[in-house]
Amino acid sequence: MAAVDSFPFLYREISRACSPHFETLALVGALYAASRALVLLKDCCAVVRVHFLPRMMPSGKLTRRYGAWAVIYGASEPVARAYGEELARNGVSIIFITEDSSSVIDAVAFLSQTYGVETSVVTANFPLGQAAAKAITEALRGKDIGFLVNCVDETLASPRSLIEIPEQDVLDQVNRSIAAATLMARLVLPGMVERSRGALVNISSGACCRPLRGRVTLTAFTGYLDHFSRALHFEYSAKGIFVQSLIPLQIASSRRQRSSSREGWFVPSPEVYARHALSTLGVSNRTTGYWPHTLQYGLMKCIPEWIWILASRLLSGAS
Repeated sequence: MAAVDSFPFLYREISRACSPHFETLALVGALYAASRALVLLKDCCAVVRVHFLPRMMPSGKLTRRYGAWAVIYGASEPVARAYGEELARNGVSIIFITEDSSSVIDAVAFLSQTYGVETSVVTANFPLGQAAAKAITEALRGKDIGFLVNCVDETLASPRSLIEIPEQDVLDQVNRSIAAATLMARLVLPGMVERSRGALVNISSGACCRPLRGRVTLTAFTGYLDHFSRALHFEYSAKGIFVQSLIPLQIASSRRQRSSSREGWFVPSPEVYARHALSTLGVSNRTTGYWPHTLQYGLMKCIPEWIWILASRLLSGAS
């Protein structure tokens, strides 16, 4: 057995023997880096196309593209009211669907006086089933409904274990967040199909991306709305109806943020968010609606779910 007394000599011999493998690995690494660069470039182009170009080059009058009236369900939520105001700013008349009409009286008067659009309120108790549907159907009769906006109940975002929620509250949450949104789409879609135009927007939450501790119902219900929107778009887009799933992250004045977060770049006010989100209508059928949120969402999706869950457990244990 020959002894090797020179490390440089040994290194050269090993390098010469492994040279073809090194070249192959270098080629694989270069191809992988190029593919990731292309994905990053594609994502950057998508952000520009969805969030910036529509704001620089508006696509035309909304009432001409979709219709003269909008139906807003969940109008007691700040985001839904802000979205309704943006539609009114563009000349769209508004019908608010709510369980408590007193929560939107001020908004109705403000929109009428400020933007000169027609407004009305329909009180509907969805646990009553067909009785609620009948009142809504009567309110929609004879109107050119071009928009339906459903907004998830933000009280779901309060940290709470499923077994801590009373049984009746669980049923009410299902009715308000799932049954109501599904029923509203069922009531509005026939007229849109007949006119071959319309837009249906479901505002849920980025919580549908990853499970969150203490927010089982929020994650599940927003996941339903997200998939419901995508399925509707797949089925009705060929009939002239644009269905959009909005999955925002933190919004400053929403109830779940008033006590913990201030308005900022990543935490917009409902008005700022609604202005950005409306510009994406007709451009992307699934988006956060606000480009800083899109950056955050992209980072969240890059984290494997098992790492996300492990980190959540460690953070919750530390707190």
